Amino acid sequence: MSLFEVKPATLRDAQAIADIHVQAWQSAYDGLVAEDDLKSLSVEKRKAMWREAIEYAEPQVLVATTPDKKIVGFIGFDRSRDPKTKPTTGEIWAHYVHPDMLGMGAGLALWDAARDACEDEGFTEVTAWVFVRNERGMNFYDTAGFKREMKTLRTTPVGSTRLEEVRVKFSLT
Repeated sequence: MSLFEVKPATLRDAQAIADIHVQAWQSAYDGLVAEDDLKSLSVEKRKAMWREAIEYAEPQVLVATTPDKKIVGFIGFDRSRDPKTKPTTGEIWAHYVHPDMLGMGAGLALWDAARDACEDEGFTEVTAWVFVRNERGMNFYDTAGFKREMKTLRTTPVGSTRLEEVRVKFSLT
């Protein structure tokens, strides 16, 4: 039984999602991404981005809340954006938990709910892109049963920094 309730995000949740998105990035990527780039992240830009995502359900967004209804994390997922993937491949577009709530089960509760929704959508597998040096993220997906696809390793610009990322895949069949 999870301490967290997971529910579809509403437009009213966009502010909390944006706050978590920025704080999670600043915490998770400290030392990986240039400090100036992390400091320049805009909650307002992220709020607008997540309002649009929620409004048009692209991606689908779920939030995890505590018993007192405070949003502590979110996950965005939909069909894979990667070229040449099967139409039955889903993708986690974003998956973040407030830094103060890490290790308490919110990330897993979000993944469990998204996995169920992906199965309902008819997906046979789910992928995510993870920065290789993001040890917490890599460990999460390893523990959740995702397999690393090392042949997908690529270098991606993140502000003024370039980071290696790899696709991980979970089979739903």
